[in-house]
Amino acid sequence: MIAATAVQTMLTPAVYTASTKIYLSATEPPSSTDGKSGTYAIQATDLATYLDVLTSPSVSEPLTQRLGLPPGTPLGLSGEVSQTSNMMTISSTGGDPQLVARVANEAGPVLAEVAKKFSPLLASNGQAVESTTISPASVPGEPISPNARRNLLIGGLLGLALGIGLALLTHTLDTKVRTEEDIKALSKRPILGDIPLVKAAKDSTGFVSLESDPHGRHAEAIRRLRTNLLFVDVTTGGHSFVVTSSVPGEGKTTTTVNLALAMADAGSRVLLIDGDLRNPSVARALGLDGGFGLTTLLLGLAEPDDVIQQWRDSTLFVLPAGAVPPNPSELLGSEPMEQLFGKLAQQFDFILVDSPPVVPVIDAVLINKLTHGLIMVVGAERTKKKDLASAVQSLETVDVPVAGFALNMVPSGSSTTHRYGYYGYNHDTYAPAKPVKPSRSEKAAAKASAKAAAKAERAEHKRQPARHG
Repeated sequence: MIAATAVQTMLTPAVYTASTKIYLSATEPPSSTDGKSGTYAIQATDLATYLDVLTSPSVSEPLTQRLGLPPGTPLGLSGEVSQTSNMMTISSTGGDPQLVARVANEAGPVLAEVAKKFSPLLASNGQAVESTTISPASVPGEPISPNARRNLLIGGLLGLALGIGLALLTHTLDTKVRTEEDIKALSKRPILGDIPLVKAAKDSTGFVSLESDPHGRHAEAIRRLRTNLLFVDVTTGGHSFVVTSSVPGEGKTTTTVNLALAMADAGSRVLLIDGDLRNPSVARALGLDGGFGLTTLLLGLAEPDDVIQQWRDSTLFVLPAGAVPPNPSELLGSEPMEQLFGKLAQQFDFILVDSPPVVPVIDAVLINKLTHGLIMVVGAERTKKKDLASAVQSLETVDVPVAGFALNMVPSGSSTTHRYGYYGYNHDTYAPAKPVKPSRSEKAAAKASAKAAAKAERAEHKRQPARHG
């Protein structure tokens, strides 16, 4: 806005003005008896007439000739009569500072010469009008237009107002969660990681990146999420988490499946339970038989060993949802469910439960009573801020705090960056970040995180040949 104002100011022709103040009086010719002349004040009605005459051709034409200007040259004359005296202020406006000063100074005498033509009383008495200069016009040093300082100031203020207005409008119209800052504005709970959007996982719940692309960006992000979840596990004092989202379509199941496999790769005995009894998808994502599972056990028709399936030759075990029941909430909150979960918790190192979204149903809250923490997956540029806020508020109302968030489907061009010690990592390349001075607690956390990640990587490389073999 300031630049546009500056350009407009430079392109606008400069306009100057000059003013002079004169005193008009009527003079009488010398008397034949004593040879004396008289001077009289001009009536107010005559002054008003002279003011109109000033801008007429009666003044402009002889004034143009006196100044030696071409006929028809604009003189920009204007005048103002004093309310308390016979003084008149004459102004000239134009693009030449020298000329406007000459026009203003010569206009008074020319007006005095033609004035008696427009006053019958003066003409009949043989009187004339005399112009006395009180303050002559000087050559103006600066134009009255454009006023560069004023224009730039106004341009700056307008630009600032426009910027603030656009920012407020953008904030109002931007209803989706896009960055970690949007999550932080709604909750003080930690963000455990952000997972990039990859083409293979965009519309597929069966994308297992740790199998199909173990060294890709998605798999690396899942491993970071696993490492950070280990720290949360220490604070919660348990080894089970329910993974949910605010609404459907945020990649909750894909994240849960890959996270469970990453934990198994670290050497843990992991059980993945499909707790979404309304729309089960874990078995489909992993290519397993989902006809028997959790609901089968709750009905007492089988034992856990009969329906829990091992994922290939890994330490990941899967309990599908089984047949879709008519009363999923009642089953998840039942005593048989509590007893079953307690029994399974003794057999596995970690348990992850994929649950329905929070906003539509209460199932995640019921499952959370059995686990030791709730992880919420948030779809970048998919989740609406109002839906996430509603989910967080619903959980806080029933005293179910979110253990941490996972920002999913982050676009490749996002500026979201993670810090690991003194270096930054983005979704496309590893690159040194600007050095920071971590606190003692950050140094200790970074050291512990590095040890945990190294241990996980060693365990993973030991297991990969057997898993792919």
